[in-house]
Amino acid sequence: MPAQTAAPAPARGGRVSRLSQLTVPSMPQSVASTAAKSSFSQAPSNALVPPPPVAVKKDPKLANNWKAKSAAELTDAEVIAMPDSEYMNEKQMAFFRLKLVELKRGILENAGETTEHLREDTVVVPDPADRATIEEEHALELRTRDRERKLLKKIEQSIQRIDAGDYGYCDETGEPIGVGRLLARPTATLSLEAQQRRELKQKMFGD
Repeated sequence: MPAQTAAPAPARGGRVSRLSQLTVPSMPQSVASTAAKSSFSQAPSNALVPPPPVAVKKDPKLANNWKAKSAAELTDAEVIAMPDSEYMNEKQMAFFRLKLVELKRGILENAGETTEHLREDTVVVPDPADRATIEEEHALELRTRDRERKLLKKIEQSIQRIDAGDYGYCDETGEPIGVGRLLARPTATLSLEAQQRRELKQKMFGD
């Protein structure tokens, strides 16, 4: 069976993702060599990572709006339209800091609501089926709060990175993560390409 070549797709920051350039013979997905890892082509039916977000389009008409607005007044579209030369300037940093603080506030509010719900549902329910339903709902809510607790830690780390001036750059490569990716995931510490490499490694070798 002939090798299948995936069309190269531009990664954020103008780079071409190495993961999208390769050819892979028809073989199992378990690939041992480093060369094979770098030339792994994702099968549409079993993608290793979620598909990248839709390409961000800049509106030239909004390119200079950031100059006359405060960080709190800027919209996502206006931040996306900012020139690449202004990447992670003081206003962008302040914009993302506000987003992270708002996200943190929402998580803390949810945590308070969970505590209140659990306190209200402490009444003993005689019916076993009803009791099982309540316990299942509690377990689901606690799992959700546990995920949010982990996210809260990442949010606090991201705020610290902003204060240190390191926010917006990939931990592995030092290259810009990209405004579009940060808007979708403000706590991102890896570029899309680096994230794909990490998830591929975890898929092949485990955590």
